[in-house]
Amino acid sequence: MLLLGHLHGFSSCIEKERKALLELKKFVMSRCEECEYDSVLPTWTNDTKSDCCQWENIKCNRTSRRLTGLSLYTSYYLEISLLNLSLLHPFEEVRSLDLSNSRLNGLVDDVEGYKSLRRLRNLQILNFSSNEFNNSIFPFLNAATSLTTLSLRRNNMYGPIPLKELKNLTNLELLDLSGNRIDGSMPVREFPYLKKLKALDLSSNGIYSSMEWQGLKNLTNLEVLSLGYNYFDGPIPIEVFCEMKNLQELDLRGINFVGQLPLCFGNLNKLRFLDLSSNQLTGNIPPSFSSLESLEYLSLSDNSFEGFFSLNPLTNLTKLKVFIFSSKDDMVQVKIESTWQPLFQLSVLVLRLCSLEKIPNFLMYQKNLHVVDLSGNRISGIIPTWLLENNPELEVLQLKNNSFTIFQMPTSVHNLQVLDFSENNIGGLFPDNFGRVLPNLVHMNGSNNGFQGNFPSSMGEMYNISFLDLSYNNLSGELPQSFVSSCFSLSILQLSHNKFSGHFLPRQTNFTSLIVLRINNNLFTGKIGVGLLTLVDLCILDMSNNFLEGELPPLLLVFEYLNFLDLSGNLLSGALPSHVSLDNVLFLHNNNFTGPIPDTFLGSIQILDLRNNKLSGNIPQFVDTQDISFLLLRGNSLTGYIPSTLCEFSKMRLLDLSDNKLNGFIPSCFNNLSFGLARKEEITNYYVAVALESFYLGFYKSTFVVENFRLDYSNYFEIDVKFATKQRYDSYIGAFQFSEGTLNSMYGLDLSSNELSGVIPAELGDLFKLRALNLSHNFLSSHIPDSFSKLQDIESLDLSYNMLQGSIPHQLTNLTSLAIFNVSYNNLSGIIPQGKQFNTFDENSYLGNPLLCGPPTDTSCETKKNSEENANGGEEDDKEVAIDMLVFYWSTAGTYVTALIGILVLMCVDCSWRRAWLRLVDAFIASAKSKLA
Repeated sequence: MLLLGHLHGFSSCIEKERKALLELKKFVMSRCEECEYDSVLPTWTNDTKSDCCQWENIKCNRTSRRLTGLSLYTSYYLEISLLNLSLLHPFEEVRSLDLSNSRLNGLVDDVEGYKSLRRLRNLQILNFSSNEFNNSIFPFLNAATSLTTLSLRRNNMYGPIPLKELKNLTNLELLDLSGNRIDGSMPVREFPYLKKLKALDLSSNGIYSSMEWQGLKNLTNLEVLSLGYNYFDGPIPIEVFCEMKNLQELDLRGINFVGQLPLCFGNLNKLRFLDLSSNQLTGNIPPSFSSLESLEYLSLSDNSFEGFFSLNPLTNLTKLKVFIFSSKDDMVQVKIESTWQPLFQLSVLVLRLCSLEKIPNFLMYQKNLHVVDLSGNRISGIIPTWLLENNPELEVLQLKNNSFTIFQMPTSVHNLQVLDFSENNIGGLFPDNFGRVLPNLVHMNGSNNGFQGNFPSSMGEMYNISFLDLSYNNLSGELPQSFVSSCFSLSILQLSHNKFSGHFLPRQTNFTSLIVLRINNNLFTGKIGVGLLTLVDLCILDMSNNFLEGELPPLLLVFEYLNFLDLSGNLLSGALPSHVSLDNVLFLHNNNFTGPIPDTFLGSIQILDLRNNKLSGNIPQFVDTQDISFLLLRGNSLTGYIPSTLCEFSKMRLLDLSDNKLNGFIPSCFNNLSFGLARKEEITNYYVAVALESFYLGFYKSTFVVENFRLDYSNYFEIDVKFATKQRYDSYIGAFQFSEGTLNSMYGLDLSSNELSGVIPAELGDLFKLRALNLSHNFLSSHIPDSFSKLQDIESLDLSYNMLQGSIPHQLTNLTSLAIFNVSYNNLSGIIPQGKQFNTFDENSYLGNPLLCGPPTDTSCETKKNSEENANGGEEDDKEVAIDMLVFYWSTAGTYVTALIGILVLMCVDCSWRRAWLRLVDAFIASAKSKLA
């Protein structure tokens, strides 16, 4: 019948199961609101000629054509939430059911769900990982009595796990509960219900010391145990593990294991996998480890070993393939005799931070190496070619942070994929045949060395290269055309801090995959190349500190994915483009840009640095500025008032408007800025992250652990913002976490060297997170506000070169973080406050205020008081003189009036002397007239 079905073009899978699968897909799509029908499980179609056994995520029995395996896991992240298990009834022979990564948190009709699981009598493997189930799922899982494998990793399991609810799962051999929130005791005494259990994973939970360790002894069939990354805070009874004679894999990573390596581990002669990394182990490898004849994997990395450390107990472990060792603080010195020749052939060797002074001789006899990591040692001299020539399958070679001086190329082509020899002392010419000998490199890091010469044209032959870093060398010349036109797989290119020159990226550029480009601190000249404008997938572009000139291409500021652009320290000129679509950082400082700042320039930028250009006009009324946190406009020719719209920047951390020509008053609404109002949940981490496809290389697989060599291409670039504080320019760095990096805790306001006038708003005292405040070199008057005493985090306060009056508020002595205080060249008066931080300020903080007295000045307040008293006495004399003059004026006026009255009275009396007086007056008048004639 199957043959006839094929001859007639019919599908050969069971029709009932085909319809059931389509019903299941229909249900999934009804639960997933954002899913498109053709994008999820696209091969599940109504086409009757399509064999459903060939559909993705489906497995069938070759003979019966019945469905035996079903998975709903797809590359599209489903959000089903609830699942109707009754839809699975037709799949009576299904043995494997994968419902992971679907955000399931329950079953439709729990009672029916229980019955549905019971009907799947052949179900052996159930994967519910990466969902949102909690402990309530356990009673229903108990119905799947045929299960041999159950994975509940990465769910919402919390508290003590009710293992008693799984007592009917007597066939269970593997139980995975890792990555949950099991934060209490683990009831190990209930594990005897699971009599056939062979593998148990409880890693990455919150289990602490109340775990019932002794109950592990009852798991007599247990072969695999993973307890890594829990938080045991009490002593761990090692003897419990030593009595589990059947153990083949033991994972005890990061469990706060303190002390020496247990001698009794040597009795676990079936052990193949042992991981004791990320603990606090000390001492040495005990001789009993030489009995671990089955051991294939041993990791002792990231521990607290000190002093000499010997590998001799590993000599006879013929099956050892992976050995990983490193110390936390470079306090250990691995001792390897030059005559030591172990019997194993390693695939992976990691010896980081081991104080090695030369490459171990035993490596000359290793022929199967895939990964070698000798980073962080003291190895000097030549990087040997035999390491590659003896191991044709070597894929990863990491030698960073050593003291190598010479890099020799192998004589024949090698398939190496990852090479890192950064942070050494390698000098001389960079090998001209580098790309020709190592054409398969995916990742190459040769930064922080002393390479000289030109960039080799053979690098264009590395067609698979994704990451290339040659920054911090002395390479020079132009980039060869063969490189910029051939490396189309390149995602990250870093050539900063060299001496490259010429025009950058001509028109014939083929960096179609480039995401990160850093060529800062070189000698590139000319205009921004046309080839650069074709790199539309760029996320990070740093071309700062070169000699680029011309205008800024507007197209560059509207790249869809660009969120970090640094063109500072060049010779760029012209007007700023009117529109920016960057999401994060724009550095254009130290150029020659002219004209006004467009009011649409900010967009969604968080950091804008336009310092030290030739910009003019007013500060615009910016629109759509909700994200701006750092606005730096220092050293331009901006005029007019400070717009009150700046007060709407609720996320502001650093505002620098200094060294311009701004006038008017300081807006009192500045207290609306986030210097004092930001809540912790609003704080942003200031770094740029670019997520690229990581490089994986699997080198060992155990039951629960897949050991990969991984290069995480999620690149984090710290952001360096300069801001004047404490009378100097400082760099504030944004780091990965809020608790790290100075930029993440820096708040500053700089309005110095302008023409601002009026009073200092008392509202500035509300900016209690402010660390630096500079209002110097203006025309501010009135008093220093008492409210400044609320600036409890202030470290630098500069009010110098103004016209401030009155006394220095004594409350400022409570500012315990204040390191720099400057009020020089004002009109302040009175006694200088003393105590706490004010005792550390010298006379320079108060120069140009002649009416101030007391330490640290030479002016005594007593002398000042006497001089004031003398001055007061002079004022009293002046008052007395003023009174005498008043009497004089009144007496003179009275005499004049009296004489006038007397004359008038006499003129009314007819007598000889009156007539004589009148004749004298007439004669005087006549004489005057004759002279005038």
